[in-house]
Amino acid sequence: METRELRYFVAVAEELHFGRAAQRLAMAQPPLSRAIQQLERRLGVVLLHRTPRAVALTEAGSVLLREARAALDAVAAAERRTRRAAAEPAGVVLATKAGASSALLSKLLDAYAAEPGAVAVEVMLCGPGEQEGLLRDGRADVALLHRPFDTTAGLDTEVLHTEQQIVVLPVGHPLADRPRLSMAEVTTLTDLPLPRWPRRDGGYPDGPGPQVRDHTQLFQLIALGRACALVPESLRAHLRDTHATVPVPDAPPVTTVIAWPPHSRSQPVAALVRTATRL
Repeated sequence: METRELRYFVAVAEELHFGRAAQRLAMAQPPLSRAIQQLERRLGVVLLHRTPRAVALTEAGSVLLREARAALDAVAAAERRTRRAAAEPAGVVLATKAGASSALLSKLLDAYAAEPGAVAVEVMLCGPGEQEGLLRDGRADVALLHRPFDTTAGLDTEVLHTEQQIVVLPVGHPLADRPRLSMAEVTTLTDLPLPRWPRRDGGYPDGPGPQVRDHTQLFQLIALGRACALVPESLRAHLRDTHATVPVPDAPPVTTVIAWPPHSRSQPVAALVRTATRL
């Protein structure tokens, strides 16, 4: 399969309309239809159910859409990493979620800067879940990820830190003085629903909680008595006196890892990882 064919198929699969896909690709519809038919013949499978009124993905089409996106991302990442490798002076781009692991990141940057041969480290601060995408598509060389929220499948990782979670409540809430709460108690707080974070496609899951995109929004909503949140214990340092925290012992622990592409041969990345694991 050629990358051109994969781009054509992804456009049709996402639009589920040949006309809109052709417009998105800036091409005529007949050659686009022929290209998809040729791809189906070569693979020996039906990728799309076509009717006069609609286009729908088959099971095989759903698999190819997922794999094609990954393949196109890998091609784009290869181009970005190749161009950056030729840039002078060479450096390392580290992606991390804004507000997360701040103390660890500060220690890491200071310790690495003191290493012989250290290069410049550009820190990309991003929203929740975005650092994984930056690493996979080649815009970052290394990232701090947080399991179980971030997926590390297909990446090389080293565990740096594991911590428990706490629930953040508005000051004065009846449960704020409790020594601990259970997950069941947190998830059934009807007056303070848990927030809804965006999915990878930009949409939000169904639920009663408010839609949030960053911790600034979240903590303001909590202070206003509109939500509560489960967060890693280290985020306690970012809270104000309008917030109260209670440990949740049975919440899944959060593990911070440093991650990088498995095929990376970058000496600066290797040195940064060694420094992180030593810390």
